[in-house]
Amino acid sequence: MRQVHIAGEKCFIDYAGSTVPIVNAATGEFVKAQIFIAVLGASGYTFAHASQSQTEADWIYSHNAAFAFFGGITEIVVPDGLKSAVITPHPWVAKINPAYQSWADYSGTVIIPARARKPKDKAKAELSVLLVTRWILMRLRHHTFFSPGQLNEEIAQLLVSLNERPFQRLPSSRKSVFEAIERQALKSLPACPYEYVDILDARVNIDYHIEYKRHYYSVPHNLVKTQVEVRASAKLLSIYARGKRVACHPRSQVRAGYTTLTEHMPSTHQFMAEWTVERFESWAGDIGDSALAVTQVQLRRKRLPEQSFRSVLALLGLVKKYDRVQLEAACRRALKIGSPTRTSVESILKKGLDKKPLDTARNTDLQDDLFLQEHENVRGSDAFK
Repeated sequence: MRQVHIAGEKCFIDYAGSTVPIVNAATGEFVKAQIFIAVLGASGYTFAHASQSQTEADWIYSHNAAFAFFGGITEIVVPDGLKSAVITPHPWVAKINPAYQSWADYSGTVIIPARARKPKDKAKAELSVLLVTRWILMRLRHHTFFSPGQLNEEIAQLLVSLNERPFQRLPSSRKSVFEAIERQALKSLPACPYEYVDILDARVNIDYHIEYKRHYYSVPHNLVKTQVEVRASAKLLSIYARGKRVACHPRSQVRAGYTTLTEHMPSTHQFMAEWTVERFESWAGDIGDSALAVTQVQLRRKRLPEQSFRSVLALLGLVKKYDRVQLEAACRRALKIGSPTRTSVESILKKGLDKKPLDTARNTDLQDDLFLQEHENVRGSDAFK
């Protein structure tokens, strides 16, 4: 059946079967660059572009480059059935890749994939693949390229001659027909090119984080064990639950690292997250110099300061039962007798020794007796019942 193409209606997309090697100048290794081809239905105006792969990111980047080259976008895009375009092929209701569909929605076009094993659905693309292979790739077969950019510069120059080459049976060329009937029929491009977004599902772990490319990002803790949608661009990662965005983080390249927002934590975790050496020292300094000195001794007792956090929290928490003046006096006495521990400070407060003078031998003896009874290393008679 002869197909009649309306100007500005369809753009056909495919990859050439041939590839072009790109050499790593440092190692001598090479990758096979994929040649993306786009052709407008009415004029046959053709675009070609080299990329390192056929992954979603390169697929969408090549689309942006193609329509920037055309200066507008068609009503319909007809791709082949590769995985970057179609997740589940079907003769009539193919399932489009979510990232590709997101690009189409942003760009204001519709994706109608060609049927599997039906090359006549995209005959224009098949013809352009043949032309690009013969008129461009064959001319470059003896060239050596060290980057995709270098290869694309050569392709761009050869595209000019391909599009300006006269038709065999018509007194015109692809470019002249494009300028005459198709350029003005294209829809306007978005003000900013679409930025590729990787879209996938993830399950929230019990630590209220999801994993993306070996990095962990937090979500509100009430979403533990639920399924969420992750959308990751080059700079930003957004997480959606039931169609609503619940978290947004800057992208991180730190492997096995964590990006956690305090508001995503349960209240108990928020409280523990605030435990730092600086915060404890600041809290103790507000009480007094002696409280700060006892706190610093406690923080240095263990190999890691974190191992003393609970003890220091219990020490400074005594201010809730006793006032700051009493706690500071008790810490001063504990330092004086050489026992700057939480149990000593608490014992001083319980016995009321914080109110007694420090310079009498009688009181010192009394304090020693009390601390021997109350010392943290002495279990007492209750332990033997």
